[in-house]
Amino acid sequence: MLLWSSLFLGLAIFSGSFALDNGLALTPPMGWNPYNAFSCDTTEAQYRAAAQGLVNLGLNTLGYNYLNLDCGWQGKSRNAAGGFTWSTTMIPSGIPALSSFVHSLGLKFGIYSDGGVYACDFVGGSAHYLGSLGYEISDAATFASWGADYLKYDNCYAVNATDFVDYNPPVSTHYVTMRDALAATKRPIAFSVCEWGVQDPARWPASAVGNSWRISNDIGPPASWDNLFRIINQLMPITQFAKQGGWNDLDLLEVGNSGLTIDEQQTHFAFWAAAKSPLFISTDLSDLSTQALDILKNRRLIAVNQDPLGASIAFKRRYTNDHDVWAGPLADGSTVAIIINWQNASKSVTFDLADVGFSSAQAVDLITGLSLGELRRSYTANVGAHGSMALKLDSGVPAPAPTFTFYNAATSNNTLAGGAATRVVNSTITVVGFVGQGGTLTFNNIDGGSSGGTKLLSFDYINADYTFSNTACSNCRYAFVSVNGGTPVEMQMPISGQSWDIIYSGYLLSMPGFKPGKANTIQISNPSAFTPDFYRVGVAN
Repeated sequence: MLLWSSLFLGLAIFSGSFALDNGLALTPPMGWNPYNAFSCDTTEAQYRAAAQGLVNLGLNTLGYNYLNLDCGWQGKSRNAAGGFTWSTTMIPSGIPALSSFVHSLGLKFGIYSDGGVYACDFVGGSAHYLGSLGYEISDAATFASWGADYLKYDNCYAVNATDFVDYNPPVSTHYVTMRDALAATKRPIAFSVCEWGVQDPARWPASAVGNSWRISNDIGPPASWDNLFRIINQLMPITQFAKQGGWNDLDLLEVGNSGLTIDEQQTHFAFWAAAKSPLFISTDLSDLSTQALDILKNRRLIAVNQDPLGASIAFKRRYTNDHDVWAGPLADGSTVAIIINWQNASKSVTFDLADVGFSSAQAVDLITGLSLGELRRSYTANVGAHGSMALKLDSGVPAPAPTFTFYNAATSNNTLAGGAATRVVNSTITVVGFVGQGGTLTFNNIDGGSSGGTKLLSFDYINADYTFSNTACSNCRYAFVSVNGGTPVEMQMPISGQSWDIIYSGYLLSMPGFKPGKANTIQISNPSAFTPDFYRVGVAN
């Protein structure tokens, strides 16, 4: 549900690896949800049409098997026995009848509720849609009796009946309560934890609570490229938490909706699929273009999403203002790579195979299905504005891994100026912060080797400047790097986590201007904003 406001919190992080063992969602769930197309104004007729549309368009045969309700179906008061009710205006035949219809088509039926006093809505006054706080056991039993196979559980009014949003409620507690209530019904009901990324759910860990967890604020409506950029940055530090039975949920698909070009929709679908996000179509199926339908029916990308290994793509490299490289393994030993063109225009994009650890590989274009044959060292193609390459790489020959000499930021050899200062993290390491807005960090006595020239740098940093709204750099910070006083080069650095004690290691940047010997300097600055906090820089040997 929609939460357009900024959020900047430092949070305690829980460690450990857990998984909800309910035997469900062993691959990311797929289906249809109305919210991006219809918000909270969906009618029974639209639900029935969407269910029939999944079948008529052949989407169910590709794995889109859930027909899920979202906000607006609920009643505004409980019945005399305290039971959950539905809106007879929106669902005149009743939820049991709608559930039976969905099941008669061979589909699964998903319900929606909220872990608060009321559900997320903008009805106002006292006429709120029902939430499940305090009624978890009875509501779970009711949902099971209606034949629910899936529950999307929202997070509004989670503290009291007056605060629509509270960013610091005991989030995990009320989700645990509903998890246990669902288990008590003995009906297999997949559990979608929809807390918008509050309190870093991948590290609660939400994987012990739900089959998926939202990592961010809503993707829309309306759809926009800025929303995708914000969510992609927010995924960067948590890709490792996706696994069988528990998935990072990047939110509903916008494919088919206005606000994104076809190239952007293709990038959106390819990235969501490779990140192992649940894939829920959220558009009017009766008004779907052929191009959008082709994107949604891409069997090759669906196979990546449903791959039994269950490993998400991970961030590999960002060529700031040009392109990203993400990649991850598949069960058959191959690798999927997603390369995103960040430019607002079509351009020639060169994918360096070394960015994913290969010197050569056999490649298939997952968008077109064409075999590209053997790629050696790099592959160049014209990519549309905000478009992407989606490649399956097989028989990869490993490239030599670079080795680095590391230089810590907080040492007496370096120069901190203009307000830059050190701080201790977790009583173990020291980083340099307050770089930018006049503050600078200069690494001194850097070894340029025997020949100098261009060097590959590797930065370890902390950035918890995360946001639920779109900004000039949503869920990222800029830093400018110069070598020996040369022209600064911009780095756009995604968040490393949601608290200022989580380090991201290995942000790569190639920089020219090194001299032979050990008299080189690397300076980090930003004239108008703060950079991330820096732990160290590595210089390739």
